[in-house]
Amino acid sequence: MHPFSLRHLFIYLQKTQIGSTLFRNWRNKKLPYTQSPRLTDEEIESFLKRAIVARFCSLNADGTIHAVPVWYSYLEGKIVVATPVASRKARNVRRNENVTLLIDDSETRGVWPKGIVVYGNAKLDTPDLELGEFTRLCEKYFPGDRAESYARGLLSLTRWVKIIVTPKHMASFDYRKDEAYKTATGE
Repeated sequence: MHPFSLRHLFIYLQKTQIGSTLFRNWRNKKLPYTQSPRLTDEEIESFLKRAIVARFCSLNADGTIHAVPVWYSYLEGKIVVATPVASRKARNVRRNENVTLLIDDSETRGVWPKGIVVYGNAKLDTPDLELGEFTRLCEKYFPGDRAESYARGLLSLTRWVKIIVTPKHMASFDYRKDEAYKTATGE
């Protein structure tokens, strides 16, 4: 068992200002707030085009969740991920098309996080990913010729396929806009 248990978390939260407020309100069956303010449609579009990493979550055969960081492209309202044909992501999508992606900027320390949770349907796009298309996906991460050489190198290792995620629902959050959160945490 992990040394940091749920019990430890509860004890820690009860000793903090925000935790004691939340526990007091929870016992009284009222929570003062449930979610930070959302991003606007324009902010969502811009954020999805520039964010670097998504956490791709799919369902394993045993019912557990497989979560893995991925590079992605946002094209025409869909999220495109390249993955080896034999990857767990690809196997899971073949079995169950329901996926969730978390795309955020919370890696940046000292900055209020914002992000988007995408609930969607994933499809494997066959046939195998070809060099030109793979290069276009890599251009978000590498300039010009480097994108092509990177894609060529990955294609030399194994067969790749695209996973195309069509969003069913997107939930966004931006703690920079959240005055209640700032007040509760002393910011």
